[in-house]
Amino acid sequence: MQAIISVKQLSKEYAGGYQALKMIDLEIRRGEIFALLGPNGAGKTTLINAICGIVNPSSGTILADGHDVVTDYRAARSLIGLVPQELATDAFESVWDTVTLSRGIFGKPANPAHIEKLLRQLSLWEKKNSRIMTLSGGMKRRVMIAKALSHEPQILFLDEPTAGVDVVLRRDMWDMVRGLRDQGVTIILTTHYIEEAEEMADRIGVIRNGEIILVEDKAALMEKLGKKQLTLHLQRPLAQIPAALAGQALVLSGDGTELVYTFDAQARQTGIADLFRQLGEHGIDFKDLQSSQSSLEEIFVNLMETHR
Repeated sequence: MQAIISVKQLSKEYAGGYQALKMIDLEIRRGEIFALLGPNGAGKTTLINAICGIVNPSSGTILADGHDVVTDYRAARSLIGLVPQELATDAFESVWDTVTLSRGIFGKPANPAHIEKLLRQLSLWEKKNSRIMTLSGGMKRRVMIAKALSHEPQILFLDEPTAGVDVVLRRDMWDMVRGLRDQGVTIILTTHYIEEAEEMADRIGVIRNGEIILVEDKAALMEKLGKKQLTLHLQRPLAQIPAALAGQALVLSGDGTELVYTFDAQARQTGIADLFRQLGEHGIDFKDLQSSQSSLEEIFVNLMETHR
């Protein structure tokens, strides 16, 4: 799939010598939802700000749909909408006026029908004449999204878009983002909510200490790095795991009714057949079994520990 954003050898070093980004190479595909994960201070916001033209890179190149964000800034920026972490807008303006003004800043002709559609999509229509200062934090977040979409960008950056909003609003935003992707908008989001990336993203990128340590299709990442667990529901409770099975990756539940076996699904030998044989030899029968896979959160935590 064609890349709409191409980042090559990008670095950012501040005057005091702090290197926020280190030789980053990254391509983001047209029409995908790309989730950028990383701990606080990893460089997520700096990378987004560099792509959006807010931070000047120390070296490297960034192209937005073929336009260099430094030398062809105006064309590149017109393609991009940004929803920053901070809620920054004029507190005394009305919702309608601030979103309309944002469209005008990009030189777009007035389009009241588009503004109305945005406000209705974001459940802001009833608040269109309200001053920003009177809105709740969640409503202000919606206004920021409306402002970012006012000039009909092809690329939308969402920097912690659901921070501080309730679960219902978060779900509404997820639905809206999927709708935008279906319309052809490329979405790049950073988030602290791992379930948000697991729910929405097509691909996952992980950044740590200013370096991209992994970029992978979500499904492939969870298949490649996720451990699987096999839960055996026993016919009769066990007081303890037999000593002969101590070498197996087994955990006995507190009430002794379940054995949980953890294995690598990608390994040539999962060990399941050998486990079943040993259980039979010790007269341990099970009445049911089920399998599950590690969550993206567990994979992310393991990645962070591996790259310390």
